[in-house]
Amino acid sequence: MQTLTQIRNMLEARGIRPKHRLGQNFLHDHNQLRRIVESAELQPGDLVLEVGPGTGVLTGELLDASVEVVACELDRDMAAIVVDRFGDRLRLHRGDCLDRHRHLTPELLEILGDREFHLVANLPYQSATPLIMDLLLRRPRCRGQVVLIQKEVADRLASPPGDRAYGVISVVASVFGRVRRIGDVPPGCFWPQPKVTSSIVRIGTRDPDFEGDRETFADFVAELFRTRRKQIGAILGRMDLQIPDEIDPTRRPESFSPEEFLDLFRRLGARFSAGR
Repeated sequence: MQTLTQIRNMLEARGIRPKHRLGQNFLHDHNQLRRIVESAELQPGDLVLEVGPGTGVLTGELLDASVEVVACELDRDMAAIVVDRFGDRLRLHRGDCLDRHRHLTPELLEILGDREFHLVANLPYQSATPLIMDLLLRRPRCRGQVVLIQKEVADRLASPPGDRAYGVISVVASVFGRVRRIGDVPPGCFWPQPKVTSSIVRIGTRDPDFEGDRETFADFVAELFRTRRKQIGAILGRMDLQIPDEIDPTRRPESFSPEEFLDLFRRLGARFSAGR
């Protein structure tokens, strides 16, 4: 497992500095790295997607767990380091993990093939939310995610109704996943140190009794949250949707549980789709 000194020396020898614009903060705390891998509960031979491997400190731990790794690295300098360190022990996709629609790229999907896989990664902050959402909504073959993300994103994932952080990603993660906070990771565990605290989160899979398109459901919830301080009756009226009689029209979207959003969609989703 790489130490902080080894990471710094590796980059200095190549004349490389961490790139702030790519969110390059290298995790060097060995205890936190072990927590990530152990929380994923991987079995030998499992297929794992790692986004943003950097110098490969987590990659090495994954390979030592006897899993197959597909690594996705946007930065050419880091991609070269990963190739030099691991060679053909892994498959490397050089480029962004997401396309302009914020979906997994066709090239990456081709590498993953039709196998089930897990996401295990210290995610670059800018790609965390769209990647997690893409896997929950569009990738049924993703059987779980263990991610190191900004604490603010972790708060939104696990937020209950009525909480300030409660929103679309909270609802989607609750309906289609099982969110568990593993623990927070302070800035001192990274180099360079970020200005925010990070969190390790595990998102297990859930297969709810759901008929319809997951993306349309997420769009429906997003539309309701777009004016979250307005009353639900007024919001649905603006959407030309009739609120069910038993629902108090003065309630606000932030008070609805994920199950209530799901029930609303079952009743109103067809008309919502037709009116788009």
